Amino acid sequence: MAKIIAMFNNKGGVSKTTTCFNLGWMLAQRGKTVIMVDADPQCNLTGMVLDLTQVDALDKFYSEHPNQNLRDALDPAFQSRPRPLAPVECVPVSGRDGLFLIPGHVGLAEDEVSLGVAQQLSESIQALKNLPGSFSHLFQITAEKYKADYVILDLSPGLGSINQNLVSISDYFIVPASPDVFSVMAMDSLARVLPKWIRWAERAAELDALAKADYVFPHPKLKFLGTIVQRYRLKNGAPTIAFQEYFDALDGAIKDTLVPALRSSNLMLDESLYSRVGEEPPYRLASIPDFNTLIANSQQSRKPVFELTKQDVKRGGSVWELTAVNIQKFRDTFDGLASRVESLTGEEA
Repeated sequence: MAKIIAMFNNKGGVSKTTTCFNLGWMLAQRGKTVIMVDADPQCNLTGMVLDLTQVDALDKFYSEHPNQNLRDALDPAFQSRPRPLAPVECVPVSGRDGLFLIPGHVGLAEDEVSLGVAQQLSESIQALKNLPGSFSHLFQITAEKYKADYVILDLSPGLGSINQNLVSISDYFIVPASPDVFSVMAMDSLARVLPKWIRWAERAAELDALAKADYVFPHPKLKFLGTIVQRYRLKNGAPTIAFQEYFDALDGAIKDTLVPALRSSNLMLDESLYSRVGEEPPYRLASIPDFNTLIANSQQSRKPVFELTKQDVKRGGSVWELTAVNIQKFRDTFDGLASRVESLTGEEA
């Protein structure tokens, strides 16, 4: 079965979507079949794959490709339609065999209330019993259709019922973060919220109504893979002093607050696994400095930063030579990240 990985932090602005796209591409490049899911109503991941430069491009895509997005694919469950959920016809990502996208929908947030009510009252309201397990079922049948190794969920920032569900049904989660005071505070929040979500999921999986639903809510088996720290500036090859101070504070919050809370809720892998993949410091999968102007080139060409060419960045001479060195560094970074993910999830080649 495909491994479901949630990219989640309730703090926004941590390059979560960019990392999801780059990691998904690299895993596919390493021979895996990967389905990326845009579960953020802002649809930024969808915009990295599809050409949405025209004002009505997203509406046109929905009209021309009905049911080919996350919200419409879930419509039979959320609207109690007399038909079962069907695998999504994923969008192949141009330029990378083995990489697919379930596009997002700006209206997904409208289902937040229905799912929230279902997750609180599903034991007593029969009409809502299929909602909590619908996401898990949809991902499973779609992954089976494509023989996927990974399903990577790009979640919105926030602590609503959709994120609660998607994190709870995942096999693993990664926490993207930035070296700033807000990410440090987010670790405290995650240390409180994630154990609560898992306790809820454990109770929900035992409810008779959900166990007998058409789309069974699964017993949680969530495990923490680590953090990815990004969006910082380098000076002489190292983070600037200001960023380094927040690196230290972030590492302290992870080590002293987040990890103990996760361990007490059985959300950690065996410590030997973290040691085996060489995370330095512990529980950090990768450190990724600012892409700077390369992010604009990446978005325009709809390919990862490490796949950019001389033509994509429109630079020549010594400027291109320096840019090429930076692109190779990003390639090495994401290759190392993908290798660690494969090892921690038991999917090594």
